[in-house]
Amino acid sequence: MPAAALRHRNLPHLLLRARETLMAHFRPLLAEQGLTEQQWRILREIVEQGPLEPRQLCEACSISSPSIVGVLARMEETGLVTRERMAHDQRRVKVSLTPRSRRTAQKLIPLIEQRYQTLEAALGLRSIQEVYDALDALLARTPRADPGAD
Repeated sequence: MPAAALRHRNLPHLLLRARETLMAHFRPLLAEQGLTEQQWRILREIVEQGPLEPRQLCEACSISSPSIVGVLARMEETGLVTRERMAHDQRRVKVSLTPRSRRTAQKLIPLIEQRYQTLEAALGLRSIQEVYDALDALLARTPRADPGAD
């Protein structure tokens, strides 16, 4: 029996391939600093927004709640972040950068910006902006999937 014909290209797979192609430009920089991609996403988010709660980091960094527990524990063990209870609600925790992670971020930021400039030179600033615009629109307009729907 022949398989059903698919009319659409595999958009999630194309996005994954695009991500992997782009990350190949940035992974060596992260590896030189001893960071994983998840750790860098967390550091970058805190650099840009200031201290955040783990649930905020889950959302902003696209890291699941069970995963972030282990990532933050390892980051705290290696001196990249501190976690402290909030004075007004002891059940809540805020995650902050350490002086070490601030130095790491300050080393990485110009190198990462350099890689973006290289990509802009190769692809064109207009093309890059069109990708940003298309992805922003896709994220804003795509309805959330119902986890209970099959």
